[in-house]
Amino acid sequence: MKREKTSKSLWAKRRVLLQFILLYAALFSAFGSSSPFLPAFLAGRGLGAEELGLVLGAATAVRLFCGPIAGRIADRFHLFRAELAVCAILAAGATLLYLLGRGFWAVMVISLLQAAALAPLVPLADALSLAHARRPQRGAGFEYGWVRGVGSAAFVAGTVLAGQATARYGLSAIIWLSATALLMIPVVAFLVPAFPEPAGSRSRDHKHPDHPWSLLLHQPVFSRVALVGALVLGSHAMHDSFAVIRWQEAGIGPAIVGLLWSESVASEVLVFLWVGPTLLRALRPTGALALAAFSGLVRWGVMAQTTEVTALALVQPLHGFTFALLYLTSMRLITDNVPPALAGTAQTVYGLVAVGGATAVLMMLSGWLYGRFGAAGFWAMGLLCIAAFPLIRSLHGVLLSHLPET
Repeated sequence: MKREKTSKSLWAKRRVLLQFILLYAALFSAFGSSSPFLPAFLAGRGLGAEELGLVLGAATAVRLFCGPIAGRIADRFHLFRAELAVCAILAAGATLLYLLGRGFWAVMVISLLQAAALAPLVPLADALSLAHARRPQRGAGFEYGWVRGVGSAAFVAGTVLAGQATARYGLSAIIWLSATALLMIPVVAFLVPAFPEPAGSRSRDHKHPDHPWSLLLHQPVFSRVALVGALVLGSHAMHDSFAVIRWQEAGIGPAIVGLLWSESVASEVLVFLWVGPTLLRALRPTGALALAAFSGLVRWGVMAQTTEVTALALVQPLHGFTFALLYLTSMRLITDNVPPALAGTAQTVYGLVAVGGATAVLMMLSGWLYGRFGAAGFWAMGLLCIAAFPLIRSLHGVLLSHLPET
């Protein structure tokens, strides 16, 4: 009887893991099949370079604005799965509208609608999966990195599939592929378990706060985690914008460029799935954050100094630490230190501060740095990683102060 009960419990855990794997596969394949090719598709809708920049910039601004609002609604009404499903359906509809829209204003309106619907998808999925993931005080569940790693792999698979489809059917194929993947999300969203109701949620201590964003930004762990993320994740801005340009100017061919880029993606998947959880247990959260920041300093320092292919091939895998390990650690700290009633809001505010907002600002700064200093501008990205160390030390002190007295 005991063995049968254990077997049923194990199957239940595996089923939950499989459900979240399907959710992340659908979500990130939708992004992978469209994101790399969307600017080219929009250019084919009659947009010039300046108009395309305006559309993409406005869409980013809308995502930054709508994400925290959607997270707050999910927390307030406890409708994570329903909101995820509705937003995915709206996003699929807006994506299909691209096939009809031509000219600047039509594309602008469609892009803003799509951006508003896409904004909550990853934060809501993260809030749901993290609520059921394994944590030190609770051995059950699964590693969050497993499902997030599957998401990264699905992004790559979506990009490869879209590339093949585009070569055969034209750029409109990315719209159909992305919309199809988005429409799979509502089905899978209701297969995953609902966000757990906090224990004692009816008590006064679990009432919804009146000023959730202010409360989060004044929460000592969350605020430091968000700032460390803004510095280290934001430091990728110059790499994402100018690395390929820098390599091509140095005479590195497309095949080698593709291999270098693939290295970073492969390392991301490897860290999410296997290496990251092990490092997080061995180094503890602040040690893992310090490793991510140090890896960023090494990576950007090498890129500032050389375009020698061997050196680049050695530092590209550090992306697994500078992005995946940092993100994995941030999610663990947020989940363990932010009240469950603010889970959705925390995910979207983290996305606003540490991912979207910082990256947008630093991408604009990167253009100026690269234009003025060339590859030496990568040293500025290294300085951002150095600036993260005092925050990590401060975070370490905060976490120590929260440990129970023995």
